[in-house]
Amino acid sequence: MPEYTPETHVIDYRAAERLLDARDPQGAVKLLDSVIAAHPENTAARLLRARAFFASAQLRPAELEFELVLEREPDNAFAHFALARTFERRGQPEQAKRHFRLAAALDPKPEYLAAARFEQ
Repeated sequence: MPEYTPETHVIDYRAAERLLDARDPQGAVKLLDSVIAAHPENTAARLLRARAFFASAQLRPAELEFELVLEREPDNAFAHFALARTFERRGQPEQAKRHFRLAAALDPKPEYLAAARFEQ
């Protein structure tokens, strides 16, 4: 069993980013599991794992991770937007709408504004 150090966790986090970019979200989740086990307070690692869950269509785990991120960072517009996309994929449009609107209110990026559909 390899010995894990803070440097190892940074390397695993960066490797997980690359795996997610290379469309291997399950590989990213595996690497992030050890990082989060050692550093459960690390919001960046949890957000990356939520994205990996979403990319691998593990929507309930993605939802739980995005919600945990938002408990810690309620003003994280990206987490609201990603949670909204998760709800959208799960067929929960009202929950999605709420988080799309929160994302747009926190950060008026065109992508967030379009998804928020304020005119409706």
